[in-house]
Amino acid sequence: MGKNHTAEFKQEAVRVALTSGLTRKQVAADFGVGFSTLGHWIQQDRKNPEKPTMQTDLEREIAELRKENRLLREERDILKKATVFFASQK
Repeated sequence: MGKNHTAEFKQEAVRVALTSGLTRKQVAADFGVGFSTLGHWIQQDRKNPEKPTMQTDLEREIAELRKENRLLREERDILKKATVFFASQK
């Protein structure tokens, strides 16, 4: 039989899997649980009627920061291309 993990342990593993940007395989290995076990915990968490359906503030902030980061990278790339173009005009 497998280990009996506490509810807090499961919640933390699910939180890390959903918000860290790491792969689920990596999170499962870091927590010392099987990949399918972590997947099962995530499914249970999503079906939990007591869990609020709205994103937490942390998840919302992470999503906003990723979007901003993507935009800044695009702007940087455009500026690099413009610099090369104008440097070649001399």
